[in-house]
Amino acid sequence: MEGLEVANADLIVYIHPSKANKLRQAILRQLSSLLFTYDEIFNGVVLAYEVTIQSRTAKILPGLVPHFGVKVKTTFLIFSPRPNMLLEGKVVKLGKESINVVVLGFSSVAIMLEDIREELKYSIKDGQGVFSSRSHKGHTIKVGSMIRFSVKSLDEEILHVSGSLVPSHTGCIRWLLKHGVEAPPDQSPKSKRKHRHGEKAPSDPFARLGKKPKHGLEDGQLVDSHMKRHIEKKIKEQVEDHLSGLSQTVGKLLSQSRPRKSQKRTGGE
Repeated sequence: MEGLEVANADLIVYIHPSKANKLRQAILRQLSSLLFTYDEIFNGVVLAYEVTIQSRTAKILPGLVPHFGVKVKTTFLIFSPRPNMLLEGKVVKLGKESINVVVLGFSSVAIMLEDIREELKYSIKDGQGVFSSRSHKGHTIKVGSMIRFSVKSLDEEILHVSGSLVPSHTGCIRWLLKHGVEAPPDQSPKSKRKHRHGEKAPSDPFARLGKKPKHGLEDGQLVDSHMKRHIEKKIKEQVEDHLSGLSQTVGKLLSQSRPRKSQKRTGGE
C-alpha cells in the first residue's frame, strides 16, 4: 500500500527535573500527543515512532521552573495519502449510493457512486448488498472485503479520504491478486519534508510539546517489506495502548457523571 513513509528527525525534548529518573517514559509521553493527528510539518498523520537517546547529558534551561533538554533521534512512520495514490482498506458499510471503508483502523474513506466504474453494479445477494463486476465473474465487493482504491481527495481536518474505484486496477484485493492485476508504478508527487536549519514551520507541534527540532526532517523514504512488518507491529502496540488509555478515561468520566442516589431517612431519625 502506498501512503506510508518514514521520516527521521533530530529533536531536543525538554523535560521537567521531576521526571529525570524516568527519562524515556517522559519523552514517550510527550511524543505520544502527536499520534493519530494530522501535522503540517510531516504533511501527514503520525502513526508510530521510535526514539533513540543520543546523549546522557542535557542542557538545563534557566527559568522559574528550569527544564533540561535531551537530544533524541526519532524515526516517525507517517501516513500521508495524496491524490492518485493507491490505498487498501476494509469495507465497513455498503449501500446503493456509496461504499464506506476504514484504512489502518482509524482513517475513514467514502467512495461515492459517481466514483465507482460502471462495470461494478449494485445488487442484493443472500440478503446483503454487494457490488459485482459484469465483466469478471467472481469479482465482488461486500461488507468485510479488503479493497484497493485510488485517493481522490483528502480532508486534513477530519482525516477523511474520498476514494475512487474508477481505475481498472482497483477493487477487491483477493480477486486482483488471484488474477494478477498489478498496480502501476507510483507516479504520485512526493511532498518535500526537508526544512532548512532554523526555518520555522507552520503550526510547529514541537513548540507546543516543549521541544524544538534541531534539524529539519529528512526526505521521506518508502517503507520496505521488512520495515513495514516491524512498523505494523509497533502500530498495533501503540494503538492498543492508546485505546486502553482512552477507555479508562471515558470510564472515569462516566462514573463521575452518574447521579448519586440520596439515602432515605427512616421515620425514627
